[in-house]
Amino acid sequence: MKFIILGCGSSMGVPRPDGFFGNCDPNNKKNHRTRCSALIKTSDENILIDTSPDLRQQLLRHKIKKISKVFYSHMHGDQTHGINDLRSFFINSKKQIEVYADKYTSKYLLNTFSYIFKSNSKEYPATLKLNKLPKNLFTKNNFKKISIRSIMVEHGKVMSNCFIIDKKLAYISDVSKIYDKDNKYLKNLKYLIIDCLGYKFHYSHFNLETSLAVVKRFKPKKAILTNLSPVLDYKELKKKLPKNVIPAHDGLIINL
Repeated sequence: MKFIILGCGSSMGVPRPDGFFGNCDPNNKKNHRTRCSALIKTSDENILIDTSPDLRQQLLRHKIKKISKVFYSHMHGDQTHGINDLRSFFINSKKQIEVYADKYTSKYLLNTFSYIFKSNSKEYPATLKLNKLPKNLFTKNNFKKISIRSIMVEHGKVMSNCFIIDKKLAYISDVSKIYDKDNKYLKNLKYLIIDCLGYKFHYSHFNLETSLAVVKRFKPKKAILTNLSPVLDYKELKKKLPKNVIPAHDGLIINL
């Protein structure tokens, strides 16, 4: 089973659409970041976390031919606006793709992308089926049952979901507060992938200081910082990190 970071950039990516790299060295490929999404790849399924606006590019880069399910973390555009690119997988399978979202994200998706969930004609049928995101989900890898738990966290003024895979890896791409009641799920992890927007305080994201405090609190074997803005140059950021913490880069593959 593999966990692939398809994109690790903040809401406008690096470089931004206007070419702005900020502090990032454009000659370092690890500074070229598409918007955040990830893939859980098992022997049976390809499970997508979020549909970033860069989804087409991400899927082509990794030669992904099938999407089995989609889990949404939250309702923001940098996590949802690549949703139309899922249509090609419906065309191939002739089956609606199951997508899972909390009540806030579901409402946003239905209001914004109603044509995707409702059949308008034979030529344009519904391509996705929207489901309530439960706390406990499951997949299989080589006949072994794999648990995926969703936990709600604060992300500024909205709620977001993190995903814990097989009690080994937690993916928390957008967060400003983790509730104490959920601490027990985030201990004894092999990998913690955590939001780190920049160096300065931000009301809806962790910054480097808060990200490293969370790493210290939960003590994963390895931590990976994601949702990186143009402020954070890969090489310079890496110099500031403890040995068990690294910056993410697009295409980073974790074997579970």
